[in-house]
Amino acid sequence: MRDKKRLVLDANILLRAVFGVRVRTLLETYEDAARFFTPDICFEDAEKYLEVISAARNLDVNTGHRVLSGLMNLVETVDRSLYEEHESTARERMRSRDIADWPIAATSLLLDCPIWTEDQDFFGSGIATWTTVNVEFYLRNT
Repeated sequence: MRDKKRLVLDANILLRAVFGVRVRTLLETYEDAARFFTPDICFEDAEKYLEVISAARNLDVNTGHRVLSGLMNLVETVDRSLYEEHESTARERMRSRDIADWPIAATSLLLDCPIWTEDQDFFGSGIATWTTVNVEFYLRNT
């Protein structure tokens, strides 16, 4: 039996899972074949943007909160105490991009796995990335 594939999710992927269908479907489809992780800060970021996006789309924010909470059953939260040992390397890799994304890079370095994101800030960092349009190629070959 092969090890499960692993992916680190960016906050924008969590939000797409809340407000869309495709990401949530992929998470549910591959939950038994892959493991999904996100640094603690990404759930916090998603929570911050939930109300703004819900209001802009005329959606019930409570439903969004329930969906985001449900994602915690599919996506494992990685505590800062685990990924902070990779902070300096992650910051170095992200320094010419969005330095605030270092926890995602650090989690990827910790777990030695790619990042699922729509954010181009990771491109050129030396960390493998997948976008929603093609992540199933990675997941399907489990």
